[in-house]
Amino acid sequence: MDEILVTIGAVLAATIRNATPLVFAALGGMFSERSGVVNIGLEGLMLISAFAGVVGAFLSGTVWVGLLFAVGAGLLFALIHAVMCVTFEADQIISGTAINLLALGGTAFLMVIVFGQGGTSPDVEKFDPIAIPLLSQIPVVGRALFDQSLLVYLMYVMVPITFFVLFRTPFGLRLRATGEVPEAVDTAGVSVARMRYYGVALSGMLAALGGVYLSMSLLSSFTEGMTAGRGFIALAAMIFGRWHPVGAFGAALLFGFGGALTIRVPPEAIPNEFIQMIPYVLTIVVLAGFGGRAIAPAAVGKPYRKE
Repeated sequence: MDEILVTIGAVLAATIRNATPLVFAALGGMFSERSGVVNIGLEGLMLISAFAGVVGAFLSGTVWVGLLFAVGAGLLFALIHAVMCVTFEADQIISGTAINLLALGGTAFLMVIVFGQGGTSPDVEKFDPIAIPLLSQIPVVGRALFDQSLLVYLMYVMVPITFFVLFRTPFGLRLRATGEVPEAVDTAGVSVARMRYYGVALSGMLAALGGVYLSMSLLSSFTEGMTAGRGFIALAAMIFGRWHPVGAFGAALLFGFGGALTIRVPPEAIPNEFIQMIPYVLTIVVLAGFGGRAIAPAAVGKPYRKE
């Protein structure tokens, strides 16, 4: 019995760790798409921010400067995406793909420039786990939920904050209206372009938190291509969650659980290659089964031209 409880606790802890970057990126993608801008560049934004965070921590010796570098990089590249899609009305899918390719090649190039080597960067300071008194002592779930890094606790609070901002504030109403009926927003005297810039900028900063979690919480270094498709899985979580913060959080936990299984399944039972496929197969199954039923914001992906 004790062994079963230990296993449950370990799987839950791994689920939270795997889900955290997905939640950040999914919430970011939701802000962008709720404003009417498709952002498939979440993968690239996470990768760029993961790299920038390590560079900041490497140069300064502190995680806080690394976090600032990461959020700044995510914001900068998100604004590039916004300029291309909102101001110049470029194809949003192509712009997002360009961000992803730029991140993949750019970080590999900058690794050599900054660290003098490719592959993996030197180790830097990281966000160590912080046990919350009393809560971390709860049997089975205590250590899994409340002996995590500061970024995990930030993820916990970002879900209700995002819900409040989107559904309980004038800003959230305007953002959602921009993604549904931009003409009405424009008629009310609110700038559609400005609201879309806000949405894309928020997506960049939230995706940055997911990226820096990978490089400075799960690990303490940057590895080329370390996001490994998590940005696309986050998009799937956002769609499966129907562009709602609570739904996206639940979907990210589901995908995080799939990732946790890859650790707990013994390789003797199933070949390791098949085990590593679990999160991606689960993503495909979820999108095939439920993605078609999700209704996206009506104006998402459509440039707005004021008449």
